[in-house]
Amino acid sequence: MKALCILGSTGSIGVSTLDVVRRFPDRFRVRSLVAHRNVEKLVEQVREFQPARVGLVDDAKLPELKAALKGYKGEILGGAQSAIALAEEPESGYVVSAIVGAAGLLPTLAALKKGKEVGIANKEPLVMCGPLMRKAADEFGATILPIDSEHCAVFQSARAGAAKELRKIVLTASGGPFRKTPAEKLKTATKADALKHPTWNMGAKITIDSATLMNKALEIIEAHFLFDLPYEGIHVWVHPQSIVHALVEFTDGSVVAQLGLPDMRLPIQYALTYPERLDGGLPVLPIERMKELTFEEPDHERFPSLQFAYRAGKAGGTAPAVLNAANEEAVSLFLQEKVPFVRIFDLVREALDKHSVQPMDSLETVLAADRWARDFVRHQVD
Repeated sequence: MKALCILGSTGSIGVSTLDVVRRFPDRFRVRSLVAHRNVEKLVEQVREFQPARVGLVDDAKLPELKAALKGYKGEILGGAQSAIALAEEPESGYVVSAIVGAAGLLPTLAALKKGKEVGIANKEPLVMCGPLMRKAADEFGATILPIDSEHCAVFQSARAGAAKELRKIVLTASGGPFRKTPAEKLKTATKADALKHPTWNMGAKITIDSATLMNKALEIIEAHFLFDLPYEGIHVWVHPQSIVHALVEFTDGSVVAQLGLPDMRLPIQYALTYPERLDGGLPVLPIERMKELTFEEPDHERFPSLQFAYRAGKAGGTAPAVLNAANEEAVSLFLQEKVPFVRIFDLVREALDKHSVQPMDSLETVLAADRWARDFVRHQVD
């Protein structure tokens, strides 16, 4: 039985992970849960799954959590360090990394350094410091399993051949809510408009990233580190139906794709049960959903995020960390309605233009680049 630590348990990935756990009570045990500040949802989860330890990153909400869990016999930890402590404790062999944004970096790295299986649902750790993450996994014998639907699809499809035979990856994107929106109308797009994702139900930040295609941009960099392919071999197609999650091309020209309903429980289940495939009673893709599958090239003029990813990825060093941090801050400003939608692109571009790329020589260098980019973006708006 696998003992799980779920980082980001109250978010959409965490909730879906616990639904998978619920379907396999003889396979998985929840050892620990970590949430940011959603006390109500965390209390529900603790009462149902009875983990031995619980972490709440927002210290200010800790008294509320302790009061709500009066009588709970497990341990309650608070602060950002709680995520790291629970990720690296020896009692859990599998860590689900689903904390949104750069906040997931340190606990994910901590889990890798303990030689654990790590199911990565958040793109940011590999984007920010892919070389350091891969080095830690190799040095400590850890396993990185992709949970992101597209990377899980690549992982599954790539099993049809040897790693050296993989030539090309195609990640698919729904196109988001603005796929057909003219450039002029993007200038007046509201927060409500951007949060209307056509196929997926996700948190606010990742939904905005989908609207800007930054979600896919980050996936390009993540794919580079996960599958050891040059950026020239990683492509993005817009696929509005969200049924084909990725395609891979082998050296002989064969193309293999993974198809499924847009339901995150399927890639989560695959990552948790790998190398097995088990019947968890999830909905099966009906044939009528496959009658009309369409693909198109992304519009790089309206959505320059993809070009930012290739630029930062090829520059290497601290450039991807700056790309990620600048985007996080710009999205936060947009969600606070302090900047218009298209300003997100400008802020990310300006940060990349101004940043002096440093070699990826240490975690401290990465974190310094992250701080620089956040400060830079904030100062452009202040």
